[in-house]
Amino acid sequence: MTKKIALLAGDGIGREIMAEAVKILDCLRQDFGLNAECEPAAIGGAGYDQCGQPLPEATLALCERSDAILFGAIGGPQYDSLERELRPEKGLLNLRSSLALFSNLRPAILYPQLADASSLKAELVAGLDLMIVRELTGGIYFGQPRGIRELDNGERQGYNTLVYAEHEVERIARSAFEIALLRERKLCSVDKANVLEVSELWREVVIRVAADYPEVELSHMYVDNASMQLVRAPKQFDVIVTTNWFGDILSDTAAMLTGSIGMLPSASLDQDGKGLYEPVHGSAPDIAGKNMANPLATILSLAMMLRYSLAQPELAGLVETAVGKVLDQGLRTADIAGGGASIGTSEMGDAVVLAMRDPG
Repeated sequence: MTKKIALLAGDGIGREIMAEAVKILDCLRQDFGLNAECEPAAIGGAGYDQCGQPLPEATLALCERSDAILFGAIGGPQYDSLERELRPEKGLLNLRSSLALFSNLRPAILYPQLADASSLKAELVAGLDLMIVRELTGGIYFGQPRGIRELDNGERQGYNTLVYAEHEVERIARSAFEIALLRERKLCSVDKANVLEVSELWREVVIRVAADYPEVELSHMYVDNASMQLVRAPKQFDVIVTTNWFGDILSDTAAMLTGSIGMLPSASLDQDGKGLYEPVHGSAPDIAGKNMANPLATILSLAMMLRYSLAQPELAGLVETAVGKVLDQGLRTADIAGGGASIGTSEMGDAVVLAMRDPG
């Protein structure tokens, strides 16, 4: 059965990195039997320019009928003066909400060839491969009530609500346990149960769900200790599951262990495994159109799409192995070149395609 993939390039370097991902998809279809069709659509600033909305109705409709979505990047300084509801970032937030993409997968992978790019000692991070599963649609970022109010004494007070229902915790826990089954079968749940009642509930529900996954070793860690441990000994972790708030912070910490966000993919999944796949980096308008952007995070996001939404783990491995081959060859874009020789966006994409077709 033919799979439908929506291609949302977006803004800035999004168009350039998406072009390289399309090269990979074309190779997979032509040479390796991937049965998929792709359709592009506008989002973010591009959506606003075309339709006056950061998430055009046609784009949402395409994503709803697709099996997976590959996303580039959004945003640019020309949109900063728009009303908040019209800004590019709102298009991505609305898409995640409309598709109920509650499970955010943020891998932190450091290829051994790039160990020197990390700010930590190579022996601490070389070969790092951990996955943070972040709850994406609940918690303090969405809780009500929220706002800024004036107190009786005239002072202004800001307030937000941190809230999770049992079903929200259960579904993200199950998502994390399922991911752990595909990896080393170790799951660490990160909370603040010694201080927060919402974390007490979180821990209780995760423990309850764990009974359905006896093959997975479950542990618990307070978020402050988890932050320290990520820097002290990051390779002790395999899969981490945590709240929207904590996951936002910990995933950025983990990203910096790898030396460059230009190498990091991500995914956001719904209840049935349909997902939106995107690089962690932004739209980088300062280098857009200069053939300087690193496309590897987008290519690795494509590999995640093959594994988690399209049920093609062999093809996912093919793409990931090809990226390793390219790095073995010493090929680097400027962000990972360490001041040495570098190649451009399109050349890196071409190199990955050649590596995929190389049987050696």
